[in-house]
Amino acid sequence: MKIVVGAVTVIFSLLYVGQLISVVNLGIAQKWGLQEDPAGVDSLTTYLEVWTARWDLAWLWTLPGAGVLILISHPWWPFLALIGGGAYVDAGGREAAKLRGLAEQGIRTGTPGERRAQTIAYVTFIAVGCLAIALALSELS
Repeated sequence: MKIVVGAVTVIFSLLYVGQLISVVNLGIAQKWGLQEDPAGVDSLTTYLEVWTARWDLAWLWTLPGAGVLILISHPWWPFLALIGGGAYVDAGGREAAKLRGLAEQGIRTGTPGERRAQTIAYVTFIAVGCLAIALALSELS
């Protein structure tokens, strides 16, 4: 089970690369579908997403980092998994709440397809974060 969780969390490093692209060149990120198409979102949403990507670069490395530590059987992996798992649970819930609140205020947050993709991404964040936390707690107990 640890190897599966380690591999899944390492795969989440692709999110980190996507956020790096968003920070460096938003136009490319939008063209590649890493950020919402500017035609379907309010400029406020785009502005918030760029700042979110900047914060993610500073914080969301923790879960993929835990995955690497799991795969190499480093003894610190449970601690990084607790931190990273918490970060992913928070990010998924916070982003979903933010976009729902913006949409309720009439601010465009993406096309229907982009909103479905957002929901899937945030539910996945929460699930993987919870899985990492549960695995870390079982290792520490």
